Amino acid sequence: MQYAYVPIGVPTYDLEEAGKQFDLSCKLIHECFGEEAVCPSSMLLSISDLKSYLSTLTPDLVILQNITFANSAYCSEVVSAFKSVPLLLWTLREPVIDGKRLRMNSLTGSYSAANAMLNLGKKNFSYVFGSPSDSSVKKALISNKNVVKTLYELSHGKIAAIGLTPEGFGFGRAMDTDIQRVFGSRLVSIEVRELLDKAKSYNVEDCKKYLDEFCETCCDYENIPEKNMEGYARLMKAYSDFCYENNIITLGSRCWPDLFTQFGTPNCAVLSMLNYKGIPSSCECDMYGAVSMFIASRLSGQSVFFGDPVSMDEKENTITFWHCGMCSPSLAKTPSIGVHPNRKIGPAMDFGCKKAEHVTIFRIGRDEKGNFRAMIANGSAQDKEKQFYGASVVVKTVCNVKQMVTSTIKDGWEPHYIVSYEDIYEDIEILCRFLNIPVTGF
Repeated sequence: MQYAYVPIGVPTYDLEEAGKQFDLSCKLIHECFGEEAVCPSSMLLSISDLKSYLSTLTPDLVILQNITFANSAYCSEVVSAFKSVPLLLWTLREPVIDGKRLRMNSLTGSYSAANAMLNLGKKNFSYVFGSPSDSSVKKALISNKNVVKTLYELSHGKIAAIGLTPEGFGFGRAMDTDIQRVFGSRLVSIEVRELLDKAKSYNVEDCKKYLDEFCETCCDYENIPEKNMEGYARLMKAYSDFCYENNIITLGSRCWPDLFTQFGTPNCAVLSMLNYKGIPSSCECDMYGAVSMFIASRLSGQSVFFGDPVSMDEKENTITFWHCGMCSPSLAKTPSIGVHPNRKIGPAMDFGCKKAEHVTIFRIGRDEKGNFRAMIANGSAQDKEKQFYGASVVVKTVCNVKQMVTSTIKDGWEPHYIVSYEDIYEDIEILCRFLNIPVTGF
């Protein structure tokens, strides 16, 4: 990865003050991006200096800063060189307001740059205002770094659809061309039967390490019949081998009825453990749910919850998300194992999720015309026991929960959501802006 700092300006402003800001900016850039940061040896105060510097770069993110005012020709050169590269536009705070000379005029320069980008078709840039010493600037730099790393991994990995979505669950069905066009990923499709056949073919000893890891991670597995625990281990090996052999970074898998009727053991625990091990996995083959899980897990650095909104309490201003037996054990108050609430077959996750001061509700979905859109809301995970058989988390939202529920239902949003155990609201906004996906925020 390469993160390129591009400080543009003209020599008719206060270069002593600009030089101080340049040195502080370089220091902060290196602090945030480490060895992957690239900074010029001096401010870029002419078009020729700018073009010479740009020719040395192969950036994954451009940090374009108006060190002083610069006309739109400067930004135009940057866009021409790196039209498809994510860009963060950084405005410096005017250092002194004393009724005398305007020292840098970075803000007007940013307006000039933004106008040029609009007219050159590059509307999906990120933006931050502030001095190198401002905490908000450092936060924005790190957020952009995390977003770009997430997009890089998304565009260099493969997404797997294991089986088809059940009848009536078409909202999660994905087209390979849409996945590649919007997210840069390749969609790999495989029938769930193929993995079931592989699972049946294994020797029990070949699967033992998966069963041991499962039993070390979760509790109450003693109540599950041995044949079902063995079935879990066989499935876990089949899914794991498939993911690692095909560079699968996230997946959506069919679950019911096939795993019950054709194999005799659900894949609830398998998908849960894949999430636990860093491969975000959705059930009911919700592919855009899987993409949402991947984005949220990488931005938060941990497993995320995937489930249905099933209950609302207006007095507590809470909404409960639940699913029948799939959740990473890392999110549990106590990672207990039970049976699927409808089919009464295990192993399946059966617990309430732990509390957290900050969580983010998130979903990438599609509108009635097939265009992508994103929904985000902030909240906190409450200290609640499991609400129903299966896995559940109760979220107290910052916004009015009834208004959020009413709005998302009226606007036809999908019935699966992600709950991230971090505040990644702004990170998601940045990522969606880079992808030209409009955001509905609550």
